[in-house]
Amino acid sequence: MTASDLQARLRELYCGSTRRAQAFRYGLIIFDLVTVTFVIVTSFVPANPAIEIADMAFGVLILADLAARLVVERRRLRFLASPVTLADLAASISFLLPIAGEGLGFLRVVRTIRLLHTYELMGRLKTDHAFFREHEHVFLATVNLLVFLFVMTGLIYATQYRTNPDIGNYADALYFTVTALTTTGFGDITLPGVGGRMLSVAIMIFGVTLFLRLAQVLFRPPKVRFTCPECGLNRHDPDAVHCKHCGETLHIETEGAV
Repeated sequence: MTASDLQARLRELYCGSTRRAQAFRYGLIIFDLVTVTFVIVTSFVPANPAIEIADMAFGVLILADLAARLVVERRRLRFLASPVTLADLAASISFLLPIAGEGLGFLRVVRTIRLLHTYELMGRLKTDHAFFREHEHVFLATVNLLVFLFVMTGLIYATQYRTNPDIGNYADALYFTVTALTTTGFGDITLPGVGGRMLSVAIMIFGVTLFLRLAQVLFRPPKVRFTCPECGLNRHDPDAVHCKHCGETLHIETEGAV
């Protein structure tokens, strides 16, 4: 197989619309989730040869994925400068250097940033399934909250592990993130220093905003589907009387006053 043939095959898998390409990309999403789960689970387990072998296997697969994406990417400099690419590169280095122990091992947690690729999955699901198109706002709000939760948990774990006695594993970091996000604040785990306090403030401000957004779309969807007979616009405010695009009078069915 020539280099051009390999590039064409990779581009078809990563960018194509065939059933095989879709299955391959769904497989990549599953691999991302498995990798994040591995990072979380191994935070509870002392280092051992089996984990080091698994580390190296994950590192090779991550580098292979990065290399393949680089081959098919048309804007390669932009791809290399992407924060997600840099995070994947840092994580793969730590996976491939288990002999460095905890010196680089904490970098594995930046792999949780890979969850940002969940937005790619959302786009594919919306294209492939009508159910996701109908409830797009609910799924998007849920994904926003979950991605924020796990990325911030990963950041706390990476910055506090081995320096903060209250953060001994990923579960401790997740526990603190949830209590800060819900403003429960039991006080049994705190982040010391100015940086820790600012991180806690960021979790509370942005996390509560995302949580309220999720609650809003669950109990009152921001848009309703109703096709305007004049221009065809099919998303409107629940209480819309006129179409915002053409001004046509709408007759959207509502539940009325309660």
